[in-house]
Amino acid sequence: MKRCVLKAVMTMAFIFSLNPAAESAPAYGTKMPEKKQFFFGGQTHFVFERNLDQNRGTLSSTQHLFLISYGLLDWLSIDLKGAGGDVEQIPDNGNEIDYPAFVGGGYGFRIKLYDQDQKKAVFGFQHISIHPESIFVNETKHKTVLDDWQLSFLVSQEFRRFTPYMGGKWSRMDYIHWLNDDRERVKSDLSRSFGLIVGVDIPLTEKTWLNIEGQFLDVEALAASINFHF
Repeated sequence: MKRCVLKAVMTMAFIFSLNPAAESAPAYGTKMPEKKQFFFGGQTHFVFERNLDQNRGTLSSTQHLFLISYGLLDWLSIDLKGAGGDVEQIPDNGNEIDYPAFVGGGYGFRIKLYDQDQKKAVFGFQHISIHPESIFVNETKHKTVLDDWQLSFLVSQEFRRFTPYMGGKWSRMDYIHWLNDDRERVKSDLSRSFGLIVGVDIPLTEKTWLNIEGQFLDVEALAASINFHF
């Protein structure tokens, strides 16, 4: 079974790497629901800076997300989220564009590759799409969608009551921009697509825990969530 799962992971990773629309999102950590169990949570995700390709400036965003994870199998979970968030785009030359917060959402999955002796290894795919409100600048309509994707591989080790984890990822965050009816997709800096994830799960009660996660190298981002097991 594990060998089949590993082959599936490698195949999916190859497919996503060929997808030109595929891009950073919180990775959830290595704590996964068992079969037919649910996790619920609330999360805030700060994207402090993400460089765009061809010296097109940077992106930042603050997102608030409602999380649901469901265990399809003991080693496979589906992760869904509803979101609201804003977007700020700062060009290298020009004025900053601030899009007020509005709706968004995301989805993903995680596959447990190893779980023994309080050690875990998890492969995941995550996606977030943020649709802030459009704005008008000098009677010109600006509209945007923030597309944020990643593939991640995490390992963790329980330490007393805490579960720190770390890993690597491949990600891309695109700035899809409409100037009136003209649409343009600006990719994130393709030379900074590989990043580092460091996080920790901190138990608060038997069925409640705090997750804190930072992301570096490809993006400067921080996420924190309160999670519940039902």
